[in-house]
Amino acid sequence: MIPIGDDVPERGYPFVTYTLIGLNVLMFFVELGQGPRMEAFVYRWGTVPAEIMRWQSNPSVLWTLLTSMFLHGGALHLIGNMLYLNVYGKSLEGAMGPYRYLAFYLLCGLAGGVVHVAFNAASTVPAIGASGAISGVLGAYLLLFPRATVFLIVPFFFFFWTIALPASFVLTWWFALQLIGGMTSSAFTEVGGGVAYWAHIGGFVAGMALVYVFRRKDEAAFRYYGVPSRHYAHD
Repeated sequence: MIPIGDDVPERGYPFVTYTLIGLNVLMFFVELGQGPRMEAFVYRWGTVPAEIMRWQSNPSVLWTLLTSMFLHGGALHLIGNMLYLNVYGKSLEGAMGPYRYLAFYLLCGLAGGVVHVAFNAASTVPAIGASGAISGVLGAYLLLFPRATVFLIVPFFFFFWTIALPASFVLTWWFALQLIGGMTSSAFTEVGGGVAYWAHIGGFVAGMALVYVFRRKDEAAFRYYGVPSRHYAHD
């Protein structure tokens, strides 16, 4: 199921969300521009768990927990992540305000990377992608807008259907799939078709925890009825 929109009213221009999308797209073209050096580029800026575990010998490697969030393993990987970020990120940016939202996004991405490293400490394969940070957005969205409606495209062979489902169902189902994948899959990275399930899980859980800190203090407590809070304009 591919998200294409929701019914949460936009609250201000989602500048940070669009900027993050732009940066991810820009960095994807930077990757493509590496040509035969692309693999070395990904190893240099992606998160390699075994190197993170030895960070004392090279502290600069910790920066890859941040830089890896802006790299992707292919066009489909990028497009999928940016669709999720566009749909869920805009609503969350409105609920947090741009500065809190940016800090929240980066912290969730870091949390996802740390959890990925913890579960794959010996891996020498770089993990890349914004999925950990976006998973944090999903976790926060689940708590803030459980009654929102999410519009999705469901592909079936050569046909596509548009359906509308409650956010609580869509995101709970998504998280359940990540848990199943994390517990059963031996694919530890998003390079070469694998999925970093534990980065998704870590980011999602971090998002659910951090939303209490980063949401606007005058926002109605974790519910959505389709009408913005009348106090929402105050930051």
